[in-house]
Amino acid sequence: MMIDLARLFLFPALIAFAAASDLLTMTISNRVSLLLVMGFCVMAGVSGMPLHDIGMHVAAGLTILVLAFACFAFGWMGGGDAKIAACVGLWFGFPHLLNYLTYTSVFGGALTLLLLEFRRWPLPYALGSQEWVQRLHGKDSGIPYGIALAMGALMIYPDTEWMKAVDLVWLLGH
Repeated sequence: MMIDLARLFLFPALIAFAAASDLLTMTISNRVSLLLVMGFCVMAGVSGMPLHDIGMHVAAGLTILVLAFACFAFGWMGGGDAKIAACVGLWFGFPHLLNYLTYTSVFGGALTLLLLEFRRWPLPYALGSQEWVQRLHGKDSGIPYGIALAMGALMIYPDTEWMKAVDLVWLLGH
C-alpha cells in the first residue's frame, strides 16, 4: 500500500537529507522544513488522524519551535536546525518529545566533542581539497547540529504511531 511506503520513507528520507545538507553545506533549506510540514499534513489526512491529535501534534511542533528559536537567539543553534527540530516535534507529538530531545542532546554532545577534537589536528592533505571538510575543520565554523537532530529523530521514529501503523505483512508479501 502506498501509504505504508510513505510512512516508511517520507519522514526518514527528508530528515536524512537535512542531515546530509547540514554536513556538506552547514545549511538546511527551508524547502526541507516545508516538505516535512506538508508531508505531515498529507499523512495525517490520509491516515485518518483525529483533529484533536492533529492539534496536539501542531502544539508539540510549536513548543519545540519556541524552544529552538530561543536557542537560535542565543547562538546555540542555526535557524535551519530550529525549523527541523520543530518539524520533528510536529511529526512526533508530545509522547515522543522527551526521548527525542534526550537522544538529540547525547548525539549533539558527541558530535560537538568529535568536531572540536577534529579541529585541533591539522587537516590531512587528502581531505584539504574538499570544501565541506575545510568548512567543518574551521575553528570559527559552527556545529552542523542537523546531524544530531536527524540521528535523534531516526532513533525515535520506529517507535512512533507512523511506523506502528505500517502493514509489514502486506509489504513483505508483495
